[in-house]
Amino acid sequence: MSQKQHRKKQDKDSSQRPNKTILSRTLILMTVCGVVAFIVLAVKLYDIQITNHDKYEKMAVEQQTRESKVTAARGTIYDANGKVLAMNASVETVFISPFEMLEAGEDKELIASGLSSILDVDKDKILAKMEDTKSWYKTIKPKIEKELADQVRQFIKDNKLKSVHLETDTKRYYPNSSLASHVLGFVGDENQGLNGLEIQYNSYLQGTNGRIVRLKNAKGTDMLFTDFENYYDAKNGSDVTLTIDSTIQYYVEKYLAQAIEDYDVQNGGMCLAMNPKTGGIYALASFGDYGSFDPNNYASLSPEALSELNMLTDEAERKQAVSDALNAMWRDKAISDTYEPGSVFKIITCATALEENVVDLNSTFYCGGSMEVLGRDPLKCWKIQGHGSQTLTEAMQHSCNVALVSIGLKIGGDTFYDYLDAFGFFDKTGIDLPGESKPLWWPRKEFANPKNLSSLAATSFGQTFTITPIQLVTAVSAVVNGGNLMQPYIVRQITDTDGNVVLTNEPTAVRQVISAQTSETMCDILEQVVGGKEGTGKNAAVPGYKVGGKTGTSVDTTQEATTGVKNYTVSFCGIAPMDDPQIVILMILDRPTSKSGVFVSGGNMAAPVVGRILSEVLPYLGVRPVYTEEEKANLDVPVPKLIDKSIEEAKQLLKKQGFTSRVVGDGATVTAQLPAANVSVAPGSQIILYAGSEKPSNTVTVPELYGKSFGDARKALEDAGLFVKSGGTLLSTATAVVSTQSVKKGEQVQAGSVVEVTLVDKSILGHY
Repeated sequence: MSQKQHRKKQDKDSSQRPNKTILSRTLILMTVCGVVAFIVLAVKLYDIQITNHDKYEKMAVEQQTRESKVTAARGTIYDANGKVLAMNASVETVFISPFEMLEAGEDKELIASGLSSILDVDKDKILAKMEDTKSWYKTIKPKIEKELADQVRQFIKDNKLKSVHLETDTKRYYPNSSLASHVLGFVGDENQGLNGLEIQYNSYLQGTNGRIVRLKNAKGTDMLFTDFENYYDAKNGSDVTLTIDSTIQYYVEKYLAQAIEDYDVQNGGMCLAMNPKTGGIYALASFGDYGSFDPNNYASLSPEALSELNMLTDEAERKQAVSDALNAMWRDKAISDTYEPGSVFKIITCATALEENVVDLNSTFYCGGSMEVLGRDPLKCWKIQGHGSQTLTEAMQHSCNVALVSIGLKIGGDTFYDYLDAFGFFDKTGIDLPGESKPLWWPRKEFANPKNLSSLAATSFGQTFTITPIQLVTAVSAVVNGGNLMQPYIVRQITDTDGNVVLTNEPTAVRQVISAQTSETMCDILEQVVGGKEGTGKNAAVPGYKVGGKTGTSVDTTQEATTGVKNYTVSFCGIAPMDDPQIVILMILDRPTSKSGVFVSGGNMAAPVVGRILSEVLPYLGVRPVYTEEEKANLDVPVPKLIDKSIEEAKQLLKKQGFTSRVVGDGATVTAQLPAANVSVAPGSQIILYAGSEKPSNTVTVPELYGKSFGDARKALEDAGLFVKSGGTLLSTATAVVSTQSVKKGEQVQAGSVVEVTLVDKSILGHY
């Protein structure tokens, strides 16, 4: 090979070497990039298919399908006898589809104006919802009744609208309006419980909504000619049966509301009725500053309250005031409020002392009107001149502060503290209602301090500590039921849609606090507080029944200390029948006034109201009355049917039943009568017989009856052409006077109407 050829070959080899290097490097780089890209892709695929599988699956399903809700029916709430207290009603919800509105080119102004007019919804708010043109669902008004729904349907038909829809829904309905509203609570727009049992047992009542799933196309409209449609059934809520008896609840609410009006009670009141043997609540009523509420319209205040609040000119202040008013109206005073119980608490002091054998029925106590107590100013009895020497029963009858403090000191701080704990006063009761408050007590070290007995002394007669009403009625039930502290409860049973029992609350004894013997002795003592001649609770007496109880009147000591103003809380705890207690009723009236003329005390205000409730409830519970001859003579009597009878026959029949009569007209037979047949009036009333003459249709003015004896009240009403009814209580007592009347003085009523009066024994005016 020539030198020239050799150089050419070398040049060729040298030029090929860089090309091979570049190629090999390129291949390596491509391989690396491929591997890296594959790894990145693998990681991404792992993220999509494994890590975030649920997320992307949900996105895909949302893009390809559309769901509509199938609302679950909320469970029904029944009273103890199967009467419906809360149920569901079929309603409809109106919604628009801005997406369909845009696609169909429908007139926004027309739709907004029409729906605004029919549904009373702000037009601008409807127009604002139309701006979200990607949305298929914007609620205009939820849960409307059939009448409105039909109007919307007609509006859709008249205007051939595709973007306005109605869907079936359910609405919570309370057929008895405000009855037991603080027990039941209420439900929000989304079918969720917001108050009372509705929130306490929401997980049982609410159920689970169902849904319908349909395929949709790229435009978002339903795909036609496809069989794909998945229907997931709604699971309706479980039904709840209560211990509440709607009949007893009605009487409790009726008389509590009347008492608040009669005694000009400024801060409302509450009333609890419990079965002492089981702990089941028969009735619970609460009235605050703004009264009670209707759970069908739970956010509505009374016109009077709104008128007062609307006087506030500052908008923020007014809104806050309305919010505060609603919360006050919804607040359950029996569960959420604490108060100083006053002399009703003497039941606990007396039971503790008997159980510890530091006193017995033969023990005597002297009251000179005051006593010295280590660590505080002289303690005064409500009766300034004192009660003198008295037995244990008499001390309870008199509600003597000095005697009960003496008893408390005999018990001793540590022992008394143990019993307070045993009676459940340091803890919540655990009743199945929301919002139960905790009591306020001294620590043991302070309560049992031997160098300062003021706390022990004050507790003995129910002052300077606070408890809830549910705690007190539970403890009193233990005193009279044989000594067992029972767990209070409202719900008796819950059943699912198949009828299976999923929850049952049985009567549960928390602990034995006192012996059966002590309980029996306490029943005898408490019966004398009502039935005895000197008992401060005698205004609660019910003819034919053995009623026991204890009065209470307390002062807000904190407010008195800071402002000097005395605001009273009056109460009465009644039990019946005392030989076999079946019901305990605690009534509390917060800040009654003396405007009515009645002396502010539990014996004069709360006791007669509880007596009225018991007079209605005991016969309803099947407790048969056993009347004395004296009681029989004073019972209200139903007027017989006299029309078409001869005048003489009618007169004889009335005389036989203890009535007198007066004839108007010259006919031989009765053509009309006053009062009407079967209306109960007091014995000795003068019944008017019309013999051919027209029965008067005029109205008459109701006279003032306050402070009159029963005889004088009856005569005053008869002179006005009216009749009286009293319930028979205290009629035979010379010192009984009228404290309230069912129709206010000065009101105009139909001639022949019956006015019901409440009698109190004026000999105990001033008793606490």
